[in-house]
Amino acid sequence: MQATATVRAGIEVLLSDSVHLVHGKRVGLVTNHTGIYWRASGQDAGAPRELGNTIDALYAAPDIELVALYGPEHGIRGEEQAGARIEGGIDARTGIPIHSLYGRTLRPTPEMLEGLDVLLFDMQDVGARYYTYVSTMAYAMEAAGERGIPFVVLDRPNPIRGDVVQGNVLDPQYSTFVGLYPVPMRHGMTVGELARMYVGEFGIDVELHVVPLEGWRRDMTISESGLPWVAPSPNMPTLESALAYPGTCLFEGTPLSVGRGTERAFQWIGAPWLDGPALAAALNRYGFEGVSFEAVTFTPTNAGDGKFEGQEVHGVRLLHERSDYDASKVAVAMLLEAHAMSGGRWTWREAHFDRLAGTDALRLGIEAGRGFEGLTAAWDQEVNHFEQLRAPYLIY
Repeated sequence: MQATATVRAGIEVLLSDSVHLVHGKRVGLVTNHTGIYWRASGQDAGAPRELGNTIDALYAAPDIELVALYGPEHGIRGEEQAGARIEGGIDARTGIPIHSLYGRTLRPTPEMLEGLDVLLFDMQDVGARYYTYVSTMAYAMEAAGERGIPFVVLDRPNPIRGDVVQGNVLDPQYSTFVGLYPVPMRHGMTVGELARMYVGEFGIDVELHVVPLEGWRRDMTISESGLPWVAPSPNMPTLESALAYPGTCLFEGTPLSVGRGTERAFQWIGAPWLDGPALAAALNRYGFEGVSFEAVTFTPTNAGDGKFEGQEVHGVRLLHERSDYDASKVAVAMLLEAHAMSGGRWTWREAHFDRLAGTDALRLGIEAGRGFEGLTAAWDQEVNHFEQLRAPYLIY
């Protein structure tokens, strides 16, 4: 595969401009299959570029000793379903031990960090509060700080833009692995910027270095960056799924399918009892900017969430016309209409829904019959406050 890259990922910048951070050191790396970058395929200045990965690049680099790998949810190759326990092992390509951060522990233990001089992080986030890769980063930062080990983030783009912030802000009482800190559903920050905020606002004590991107603008999606989309998990197949995810992920806490086990996971929702055309018509009447809805039928296969396996499911698909549509507010309308249409078939997965929503107010408000405006009235003010809070930590 060849491309002319416009954005240089943090790993590329590290190797060309900031190698002093790892030179002569024993290095640990928190990563998975999304740790990729464009590299020259040969020694000639005009050689075409090809995809390389961070593990191989650090392993092959002179005067860097890569001694440990750490894998997140979905595993170091990104092939496991959500919530599946991940085991450690040995990387077949390099022979380096892999420690699981989604198995017996969610954070590196002192034994896992033994002998390290520096711990690196290189994974592609999807830009939504619920995605656990940034929680893994936070726990790894804490563990490194407790051991006096510097932490280096090799930055990557926010794939759904860095200039759009949407949704409610998590209530700290609902802090969990699917939302550790009071940030919005769509936070508009890179992993490097989030790491800076974790130190500056949320109390993580660690020597932090962020190796920045080169050439990235905040209004870029991943498709505009020149970097390829690599599905970070089995049910995040495309940018379209990532754009919808800050909203449709909430349906994980409902009886409805989010399309896990299909080619358009998180781009559509449904259940066998729903009337797709009626639901699409109701949602289109809201007049949301940048998105419309169409009736769909899909059949989940090997979904991993236990919802309607092999059954024909009816619902709606989100058709985005712009990359800044407000998927979080759209999801509230979808919840209201699907809840009303489902009647007695609706059952909440209460604890999980509230963890995702970052509050119980959304669920209780829907149950109480509150309308769309009442449910989302405070969100814009919360976002404005967060944007002021995050401003000192932005790099780009």
